[in-house]
Amino acid sequence: MIKIIFFGDIFGKPGRNAIKKILPELKEKYRPDLIIANAENLSHGSGVTVSTIAEMREAGIDVFTSGNHVFNKQEEAQKILNEPDSPLLRPANYPSEDPGKGAKLIRIKDVNILVFNLLGRVFMKEDVEDPFTTAQNIIDYHKKDVNIFILDFHAEATSEKVALMYYLDGKISALIGTHTHIPTADNKITKKGTAYITDIGMVGPTDSVIGLKKEPVIEQYLTQIKQKMEVPENGDLEINAIYLEIDENTGKALKLEKIRKLVA
Repeated sequence: MIKIIFFGDIFGKPGRNAIKKILPELKEKYRPDLIIANAENLSHGSGVTVSTIAEMREAGIDVFTSGNHVFNKQEEAQKILNEPDSPLLRPANYPSEDPGKGAKLIRIKDVNILVFNLLGRVFMKEDVEDPFTTAQNIIDYHKKDVNIFILDFHAEATSEKVALMYYLDGKISALIGTHTHIPTADNKITKKGTAYITDIGMVGPTDSVIGLKKEPVIEQYLTQIKQKMEVPENGDLEINAIYLEIDENTGKALKLEKIRKLVA
């Protein structure tokens, strides 16, 4: 059995602090073989940097997925993505000439695990390749050698996430939704053995609007005048993650448990 913890979008310094506070406790409780997190908001809520990825690797995260903000700090992102055996993924349905890769093969307990990352098109970047076809091509390419497929589908529309889950049902071990920062209550394991949740939620400041200070967000909605968005420096933190247990022979999910904790 392979045990995995997957954290939702880590939002800025508050999210990084939350990871460092909670991860020792979760590692003691669950004894995971692999720890994954979405990192596209890692650096002050927008993009990634060499130092923030290094900070989270030191905290204990093994692999980082991302999404539409991964290139917001372009030079930093390229440095990480171009590293040999980089821990960071960018969406696999971005243009093939973009830096980095959209999938990472990991071997644990003589089991091959493929973590891959896709970006939705509905209400997002509709110029990326079709995530449905891209997912199927990745599975077809690796299915002879891979036991377990873990997908982070970074998408806005609930319908697109649910549809992709049904399209890939039984072909992958887990489809984990990220991006909206709001945890959903539809976590399940299908009859065909695929674990699913529409959105894990985020790791970041609780008293916020999806990670940002609430006052300028409200002001922008009231006035329609663009405001400077900031990340709260103080306050309680929320941790949203899932814990997976997967059969190493069949690749079917055996357990999916939501993790939600608040820390000061």
